[in-house]
Amino acid sequence: MWWLIAAVGLGIPLVVTAMPEFGMFAVGAVAGAVVAALGGGTVPQVLVFVLVSVALIAVVRPIAARHRHQRPQLASGVDALRGKQAVVLERVDGSGGRIKLAGEVWSARTLDGDQVYEVGRQVDVVEIDGATAVVI
Repeated sequence: MWWLIAAVGLGIPLVVTAMPEFGMFAVGAVAGAVVAALGGGTVPQVLVFVLVSVALIAVVRPIAARHRHQRPQLASGVDALRGKQAVVLERVDGSGGRIKLAGEVWSARTLDGDQVYEVGRQVDVVEIDGATAVVI
């Protein structure tokens, strides 16, 4: 019973502080409770608690740290529009124009202010500047 109380007690700081180590200790406490329910003595209970907790920290923590520092593989929002092709709807030059990009009409301007793209031409989006697509 004390192990389950300890598991709940360790779960509270996990929720409040968002530190996953408390969750790993809580799982270790549940493992200690299982050993107690199976009739194990105090020493095996503590050993199982320590072994499970340390094993979880040694295995899960490096994996979580690696995932935390990785950039998302799937681009979303305006990041997903970079590199897409669009069709010119209204003449696009350095001062403006309109394109159809991903099924929507966008204002656009050329990356090179001297370049001009006429209606029907395929262009590539190099960046999104506010609500304007910059194209080449």
